[in-house]
Amino acid sequence: MTVLSKFRALRDEHAAVSAAGRDPFGVSFDAVLSATEALLGGRRILLLGTNNYLGLTFDPDCIDAAVTATQERGTGTTGSRIANGTYDGHAALERRLAAFLKRRSAMVFTTGYQANLGALSTLAGKGDHLLLDGDSHASIYDGARLGHAQVTRFRHNDPDDLRRRLRILSSQPGEKLIVAEGIYSMLGDTAPLREMAEVKREAGAWLLVDEAHSLGVLGEKGRGLAEAEGVEDDVDFVVGTFSKSLGAIGGFLASDLDGFDALRLSARPYMFTASLPPSVAASVLRAIDVMEARPELRDALRRNGQKLHEGLVAAGFLLSAMPSPIVSLSMPSRETAVMFWNRLLAEGVYTNLALGPATPGGKPLLRMSVSAALTPAQIDTAVDAITRTGHALGLLSVPLAAE
Repeated sequence: MTVLSKFRALRDEHAAVSAAGRDPFGVSFDAVLSATEALLGGRRILLLGTNNYLGLTFDPDCIDAAVTATQERGTGTTGSRIANGTYDGHAALERRLAAFLKRRSAMVFTTGYQANLGALSTLAGKGDHLLLDGDSHASIYDGARLGHAQVTRFRHNDPDDLRRRLRILSSQPGEKLIVAEGIYSMLGDTAPLREMAEVKREAGAWLLVDEAHSLGVLGEKGRGLAEAEGVEDDVDFVVGTFSKSLGAIGGFLASDLDGFDALRLSARPYMFTASLPPSVAASVLRAIDVMEARPELRDALRRNGQKLHEGLVAAGFLLSAMPSPIVSLSMPSRETAVMFWNRLLAEGVYTNLALGPATPGGKPLLRMSVSAALTPAQIDTAVDAITRTGHALGLLSVPLAAE
């Protein structure tokens, strides 16, 4: 027995999943060729599970900005900003981000995960209340645990249940902070934010929206679900990431509230983590410019999401969420999900195998996320491969079209 013995069941489960073919949690590409293709085992693979929504990971201007910043400022900061100081790129990125989001203040974290850790653990502490959607991301739950606030879960996307739980808490002291997500990462559904904002106003609570998967995707300017629903004034805090639409890594917290900078002295994930390297700050700065200047990327993303969704529905798959950049197929069992993922990879299409407990209700999913960089022909290729796999596994009753 060792300190690692408690993970034996997890190791056994991982081994069983990997025994069905390739290890779905350890895919190592030979090379990434573009925002939409990679080499795996010497074969070209279509990337349909990257969250690279606007396809900016290979944007020439973003790459040039990162290269120049590395040459001029080095490869890293080697420490946190409170210890090693703030580079000009950090401050410039925060100003640019605040201006884009139409907020007075913004602070940048080294990952999106840490942005939620820092925001939730600091804004709601002992004696306060966090009201979390039941399908919240792991980083939201971890941030809640770090801050010692009382956590109350409400049913997924259910404003009435949120209202009921806030009424129960109305006589208790402490701040009440509601947390929702713009687009939920597993199923691609959106929060009913207008209704939730109404509940927030009624209860005198605060509202934080994690726009990780909706930044650059929703809203006329790409600011996310709050912009699309016309409730930005009701959202007190915006959390997001640079690792989706902006093609890099990092996260942020933004707000209009007075005293915001006190969070820099109290958010431990911000205070005690090395800050973003100059290259990342520079590439994200440029990516925000691209995101603003090229709304056609969002148009292409919407078309691609719609095309994938419609193609799979026509093939006979049942999809629960509205057309969005995230499309997930519910699988009848873990074994079927693993087999589907392996067969699809053999067909040349990379997707995400999502297993419980990380999925809603613990149900196995085959998760896909489209990119604006995908061509119509690539989406057709993906739909054909998914359809053939569905038929091979007996999941579809709609006959295959004659070739």
